[in-house]
Amino acid sequence: MTDPDPIAHAAALLRAGELVAFPTETVYGLGADALNPAAVAKIYALKGRPAAHPLIVHLSAGSALEAWASHVPDAARRLAARFWPGPLTLILPRAGGVPDAVTGGQDTVGLRVPGHPVAQRLLAAFGGGVAAPSANRYGRVSPTSAAHVREEFGTATPCLLDGGDCEVGLESTIVSLAGEPLLVRPGGISQADLEAVIGPLRRAAAGEGPRAPGTTVSHYAPATPLRLVERAERDAGYGPGVAVLAGRPAPAGFAGILWVDAGTDPARYAHDLYASLRRLDWVGAELILVEAVPASPAWDAVRDRLGRAAAACAADELA
Repeated sequence: MTDPDPIAHAAALLRAGELVAFPTETVYGLGADALNPAAVAKIYALKGRPAAHPLIVHLSAGSALEAWASHVPDAARRLAARFWPGPLTLILPRAGGVPDAVTGGQDTVGLRVPGHPVAQRLLAAFGGGVAAPSANRYGRVSPTSAAHVREEFGTATPCLLDGGDCEVGLESTIVSLAGEPLLVRPGGISQADLEAVIGPLRRAAAGEGPRAPGTTVSHYAPATPLRLVERAERDAGYGPGVAVLAGRPAPAGFAGILWVDAGTDPARYAHDLYASLRRLDWVGAELILVEAVPASPAWDAVRDRLGRAAAACAADELA
């Protein structure tokens, strides 16, 4: 960008009803003025996103939640004080002025204060809420770098703020406090960390609670078919035409196209996951095999994303 003040330029575009792609600590977002339904509609059109799927409203640090939520329970205030700015989205009863275009027609709204300094500078300069899903085609692999956004949309967005690689690499944890507290989507903040602040938190069953971003059965999928492989199947079926994501080096004699060793640290694996899937998607493989990750809580968010990616590919094969 050649503008001498890219943040001011991006904020002006948001005020004019245009889209801006920007970094957060989780993934890159595709943002619009949350109070401008016509601008928000451009997000849905560019992504190919179903209109009933709600968006998360991103706020600057210190924003008054009461401007967006009709009721802010004490648990929400405690979580916000502990984890904002950061990778946590709170679903609350929506205030009267929040458009249906943002909430997917629900009586709830998802709110987040992102921790990335570029996102915070943009939100402060704009002075309002920015509705933003991940900056990728609907259901596909989320972007964790500006290069990924360019690959998705080219010049279709008037502005892309480059903030480097995302620190977390997976979408935010989503907690609904619009009734019984529910963990709706695992993410960068663990269930144990949340429970240390507000007490027991139940994981929402499929279809339970408000609709939320990234919780459809199939999501986060590469274009290449992807299959999860149980550990008992290791080294079986790794022939020509296969690309593999695993937590270990390639075995001797591996004859596939590409093997990505993502290591055994869950935070590092999560950070690299979407970049790894994009890399595996580019090499012309017939099939991506992903070795199962551990069943421990530290891997909850990674297991969630891989399970949805595999389900999406299975659904594509059946279509």
